[in-house]
Amino acid sequence: MRSGGKWSPNPMFPPERIVCLTEETVETLYLLGEDRRIVGVSGYAVRPPRVRREKPRVSAFITADVPKILALAPDLVLTFSDLQADIAAELIRKGIAVHAFNQRDLAGIFAMIRTLGALVGADEKANGLARALETRVAQAREHAARLPQHPRIYFEEWDDPMISGIGWVSELVEAAGGIDIFKHLSLEKSAKQRIVSVPDVIAARPDIIIGSWCGKKFVPSKVSARPGFAAIPAVAAGHLHEIKSALILQPGPAALTDGLDALERIVAQWAESLPLERLQRTS
Repeated sequence: MRSGGKWSPNPMFPPERIVCLTEETVETLYLLGEDRRIVGVSGYAVRPPRVRREKPRVSAFITADVPKILALAPDLVLTFSDLQADIAAELIRKGIAVHAFNQRDLAGIFAMIRTLGALVGADEKANGLARALETRVAQAREHAARLPQHPRIYFEEWDDPMISGIGWVSELVEAAGGIDIFKHLSLEKSAKQRIVSVPDVIAARPDIIIGSWCGKKFVPSKVSARPGFAAIPAVAAGHLHEIKSALILQPGPAALTDGLDALERIVAQWAESLPLERLQRTS
């Protein structure tokens, strides 16, 4: 259907059999109460926990079992970014309708939720969910504004090579009251463009280091052992933390709820550890 020259989904015929190749669209459809439409999911989908026993897994992240997807007879497949472009192209050549999301910041996440709601004929519920999440982020910012100091934070998405946080992560770090030391890199879409060096981190002197190694366990001792890292305030004071990648590295509801909660706890713990004389100098 077209309205004013723009395409919009026909509310009389929303897709009934959806395959989600990334976890954030799975979680969003469950939150919208539209999970009955999901017939296949990414192997990384874990929210809500029951999805692992309710829905067949048909893909990793950059690979997918195309024959298995076709056997599910989907009328829509949801993908993410250029990283899944080859999968999307193969499915399109097979005659499958594909919608590729590409959200990289908070505004993009809210738009994804609203677009997905429109695609399944759940506009009102999607708008409500997006508004609730927008309010959650705004509340975090209001609380952060009252902090006595704001810690400099290095968010590490991968350890070898060292990769700093992507756009929505950087925004959430600052919403929680931190200062992203590599904010200028967060706008880069490619992980290769967000590679940082040991001297870069040492020079930035972060107060907190947060690791979220894309599904691999974060090991603080490995970070502390890097040449020159002992002099970094975060290492010297022991402010090294992990946030599981499922909570922060998927650009969807999890990052705006559990991910943001974790960031706020880490910042609050750092603030509580500040020496009294340091607080008095800033009051």
